[in-house]
Amino acid sequence: MEAHGTGTRLGDPIEAQALLATYGQDRPEGRPLWLGSLKSNIGHTQGAAGVAGVIKMVLAMQRGVLPRTLHVDEPTPEVDWSAGAVELLTEQRPWPVVDRPWRAGVSSFGVSGTNAHVILEQAPESTPVSGADVVVPPVVVPWVVSARSELALREQARRLAVHVEADPELDPVDVGAALVSTRASFGHRAVVLGTGRDELIAGLAGLAEGEPGVGVVTGAAGQGGRTAFLFTGQGAQRAGMGRELAEAFPVFAEAFEEVCEGFAGMLPGSLKDVVFSGEGLDRTEWTQPGLFAFEVALFRLLESWGVTPDYVAGHSIGELTAAHVAGVLSLPDACRVVAARAGLMQALPAEGAMLAVEASEAEIAGAAGEIAGWGEKATVAAV
Repeated sequence: MEAHGTGTRLGDPIEAQALLATYGQDRPEGRPLWLGSLKSNIGHTQGAAGVAGVIKMVLAMQRGVLPRTLHVDEPTPEVDWSAGAVELLTEQRPWPVVDRPWRAGVSSFGVSGTNAHVILEQAPESTPVSGADVVVPPVVVPWVVSARSELALREQARRLAVHVEADPELDPVDVGAALVSTRASFGHRAVVLGTGRDELIAGLAGLAEGEPGVGVVTGAAGQGGRTAFLFTGQGAQRAGMGRELAEAFPVFAEAFEEVCEGFAGMLPGSLKDVVFSGEGLDRTEWTQPGLFAFEVALFRLLESWGVTPDYVAGHSIGELTAAHVAGVLSLPDACRVVAARAGLMQALPAEGAMLAVEASEAEIAGAAGEIAGWGEKATVAAV
């Protein structure tokens, strides 16, 4: 069975118990239902869910193997595995010899992918055909050309046609591979498709004359979508965040150091030591400066790779990160605001809780204590 493999405490028992009840009962001795999941190989298959599982099991039947599921330490304790004969494929096994065709189930209910709930059966042995009966379909070869303008694209097609015509020994496949791997990709593009030299050269000729025919596709690269960065708020911190990034990427390390130095004299110790060790990072006075330093350094690292946003936004302390990287706040000003904010919040009483209410501020204002039954101990904290 190629299972969906939710990997969650809720989903795994539901899926496993269904399999135990249907395929795990009354099985021959030593012949459990073997259970695997493609998720262990490549993570959540998303748009390929379902079809990827079908491909996996077809290939497994062709090769006569039951492929192992990776990264399994032990079966989830959330499932009562004693309820039937179902076992995880922790090792690759040969497909067992039985007196019937091999069969495999594929169960997938992926987000935005193919929902596949099918049983596949081994195909019957095919009868060999003689060489005279084999018809090999022609291979369609793509030649890709691009240029900075439509006129330049036509000239590029003309030059390529002249070059190929002058050398009859050039293999169309080699030409296609060279065009993809060695030339830059500009905004105006065309693909010429053909099954041989004559078709491909004819396609180039039509493109050069501005009259692309059958087998020629032209177009211009569109503008990509805009990019936005969202900086998270308190609660995203974790011990040691950024330590491995600092070791691997000097840009990150330098930016992180610069921010930590910006907090000098504002915090009761070394921000870098607290973040990298995790000791005290759960205290708001350290959490918020730590997140600010990490987020700024991560932004600078992505920026060094050419990944820059059109928009930035943030939640809670992330708002101040967004304001700084957008140039609204200088680093000294941002550090002062972050440190002051963190200190004020740290000074608040430790006890207490917040409750989300779906109502307008006007409906809640003045009545929060009555609603909660706590009098003046309850008030509107945020809108």
